[in-house]
Amino acid sequence: AIHGPAPALAGLDKADPIGTILSAAMMLRLSFDLGAEAEAVERAVEGALDDGLGTADIGGTLGTRAITDEIIRRI
Repeated sequence: AIHGPAPALAGLDKADPIGTILSAAMMLRLSFDLGAEAEAVERAVEGALDDGLGTADIGGTLGTRAITDEIIRRI
């Protein structure tokens, strides 16, 4: 569900964390039967993307930490 490692991006605040975050939502739903919690994570990601937020690789302007913090804030 997530891309492979990107060693060239290590420490540069450029890697897109959304695949990993959505994998956590999938884990909540499928491994722990926490559907409501998974939906909260998915809604937070969807809301951020709908608002045009993201890392440069998907047309956004935020770094890894900033988009992660924004998604957490929305949960």
